[in-house]
Amino acid sequence: MSWYILGPFQIGTREAVWGADPLELFGGFRALEYDPEATFKSSLAFNATTTWSRTSIEFPYPPPTQQATAELDVDFPDVEWDSLQDVYGWPALQWQAWARGTLNVRLQGAITLALQTEHVIEVWVDDQHYYGGDFYGYGKVATTLHLEPGSHRIDVRLIRDVRSEGTVGRPSLGVMLRVQALGPLLNAVKADTSNPHQGVLMPDIVGGDYGQFTSSYASVKLRNDGHEDATIVSLEATHNQCETELVSKDSIVVIPGQTRPLAFRVACISPITGRGATTILVKYTTPDSHITRTVYLSTWPLTRERHEAQKITFMHPGGMVSYAVLRPPSANAHCTPGMKKAPVMLVLHGAGLEADDEKVRKALDDLPDLCAWVLFPTGVTTWSSDDWHTWGLADVEAAIAAIPTWIENNEWEGVGVDTDRWLVTGHSNGGQGAWYIVTHRPDNVVAAAPLSGYSSIQNYVPYTMWRPSDPGKVAVIQGALLSYQHELLLENAKDIPILQQHGSEDDNVPVYHSRLLNWLLESAAGVASDYHEMPGRPHWWSGVFVTEPLKHFLRSNLNTGGPEIEGESIPINRRDFAVVSAGNGDMGSKNGVKILQLKAPGRLGKVHITHDPLTQACVFEVSNVAVFHLPAQFAECSLYVNSQEVPLEIVTQSDESAELTLAYENGTWTQTTADGFPLPPRQGRQQGTIDSLLRTRGAFQIVHASPTARKIALQVSRNLCQYFGADTIISSDHSHATTSTTANIITIALGQELPKDESSLDLPISVENNRIQIRDITNGLQAYPMTPDLGAIWLRPLPDERLELVIWGAEEKGLEIAARLAPLVTGSGVPDFVIVNHKMLFQGLEGVLALGYFDGWWNVSRNSYFT
Repeated sequence: MSWYILGPFQIGTREAVWGADPLELFGGFRALEYDPEATFKSSLAFNATTTWSRTSIEFPYPPPTQQATAELDVDFPDVEWDSLQDVYGWPALQWQAWARGTLNVRLQGAITLALQTEHVIEVWVDDQHYYGGDFYGYGKVATTLHLEPGSHRIDVRLIRDVRSEGTVGRPSLGVMLRVQALGPLLNAVKADTSNPHQGVLMPDIVGGDYGQFTSSYASVKLRNDGHEDATIVSLEATHNQCETELVSKDSIVVIPGQTRPLAFRVACISPITGRGATTILVKYTTPDSHITRTVYLSTWPLTRERHEAQKITFMHPGGMVSYAVLRPPSANAHCTPGMKKAPVMLVLHGAGLEADDEKVRKALDDLPDLCAWVLFPTGVTTWSSDDWHTWGLADVEAAIAAIPTWIENNEWEGVGVDTDRWLVTGHSNGGQGAWYIVTHRPDNVVAAAPLSGYSSIQNYVPYTMWRPSDPGKVAVIQGALLSYQHELLLENAKDIPILQQHGSEDDNVPVYHSRLLNWLLESAAGVASDYHEMPGRPHWWSGVFVTEPLKHFLRSNLNTGGPEIEGESIPINRRDFAVVSAGNGDMGSKNGVKILQLKAPGRLGKVHITHDPLTQACVFEVSNVAVFHLPAQFAECSLYVNSQEVPLEIVTQSDESAELTLAYENGTWTQTTADGFPLPPRQGRQQGTIDSLLRTRGAFQIVHASPTARKIALQVSRNLCQYFGADTIISSDHSHATTSTTANIITIALGQELPKDESSLDLPISVENNRIQIRDITNGLQAYPMTPDLGAIWLRPLPDERLELVIWGAEEKGLEIAARLAPLVTGSGVPDFVIVNHKMLFQGLEGVLALGYFDGWWNVSRNSYFT
């Protein structure tokens, strides 16, 4: 069987979500037929042109095992990759292409198949479009196909990304397509179909065969491969050995094509493993049938010793079950005499690794004496979903919060845990994650050891190969990526002991990243880090977490108890320091000072503090900050903000942890009080770009108002589950979603069917008079008439710091274009609002009509862009 390839074409780092597909200029790859004589312009190929190529591969159906796999190894040997890389570096090794194959169904009747598309971001099956794919090869969420007998065309968009595919050797791309025949309506998702006990997330058992689960939460992903909604009726365990109950008290519905992680609690009678596999029965019904069907699941929990690294489970804020690996302090831990609580040592894994892999969980076996609760978080996925940022950091903090429950459930009598004090380390992407936590949670970090970590996503594989765009548009995207740019946030690391370690022969994350941050730590933040470049070492080697310098650093900062953290208070005689924020809502405090609101989003905000011990003056130099908090101790000094003296008053004198809030209004800094001027309404979890949607408290509510919108809702749900492991509830009840849940909402609507805004604010974006319009205080009213390809995506506020993400299209075509910008792969830089049409599909960012930010009052920020 032949597959036809057309490419390569240029693509920039994480640019694919913005379209930038040159074949869309011709109606898309789907509109083209194979023609070996046809030529297409390409900036990567010789003579600036490329043509079709052909390769053979077998992809029959049905095979003997009711499963067929097609593996493509796509390469373009005629491209002068070396010369491109010599000039443009790693970004030149990225490319995009399309591939076309055929799936033949040789049965008498229609068949239902699960399609897995690993390392693919976009696919067409006949005339049906599926966007999102499985870019990282997670294998968690398949696409359900209902096919009639005959030949079916498959068009696959290929994105060769350096961060996921590497740089060693020729820049080829391995793609795997798999189809599997399906049986019952509701199926359990298993990444490894050959293992009957794989697919259920369960905690480990601690204390031998007669021990108990380390925690009570468990989960399984269920996919609806039928044509009707499936409603979960109950969940039971067999043999009266275990009791189970669903976490959700509400009705659980899985719509056709949807995958949902089902969260439940489990408790078993000892011995748990002595009776074989633990079997779980999930019972469900459909609307047109009163028959109760059953999904049978089996799992075999692992047994760990009390002081051994063990899997614990907990609820992620997003409403689904996650896990981490926890190693309690051993009996031989060298803790300071009389020490009651030990800090948490966070060990962040690199890209593509499970926290429960032996490579990760045994990384610190040679250091059994550490006086710490060693925690290996997952970040939910093997790529930590968003590189340990918003969604991944929420997972880390939820895992830390689960440790006291473990202590209580296991009747632990050893040293306790201080959940507010962290020593953070990590390797590769985890090293980058360590930098993120250092710069975003500085008051929690007692010490840090980033190992072979890259400095920022923008610096690792630069964005230089994006299609050329207006600098104003590029500036908006760069502003949306500010929270990733650790190079600009290093002042937050002052007074934190830091060790850097990097192999000198690293061909995955060049050692330049650590050298750069080492230099910037000293020159920008006045921090002298402990730097160790390991001669001849590659990116990873056995023992990377237990080198002699690292062991000394960890013991010095853990076994002595580490430096004390002052929490939200600050001694007045502390030396000068600064707090820097990207305004993304994830910024914690530094020495008790916390930036709450920026004047202009998409730009850095900074508060620099100096103290004069002679005059007892505390001088604050503030830039691009509208509101910030101070600990109460600052009321003891004369306080000046940008040369203005600000009288301070403690509201509650008896509360030593009382905070002072200063806000900028009408050219004056003032302490806010209960009867003072109101703070900007955009607060806390609402701040940031569209990625701030990921701060949901509960399963995402996806609301649609038509069959077309429901199709897009399913796509968004699939992508959130694939890339973030997230749970979603799909419905058509907008009122219930906005008023009866604690979660963030995604509203998907066509034309005039968009539900009205539920807030009391006069928001600047609206759909009326047969157009979408934006009220911009700088340029007046911007209006875009409803053409079939017009689409938009923007944030709206809800009560209690919740958010609503609106995905809107004038018609189906515009809705599909806008939906591409919903959270997917990390680092794409989508700001607070974007208005698009079909030009975005082939021009990328340059084809966008408008994009930008909302400020603290939900007005359009002045640094937004309008065509």
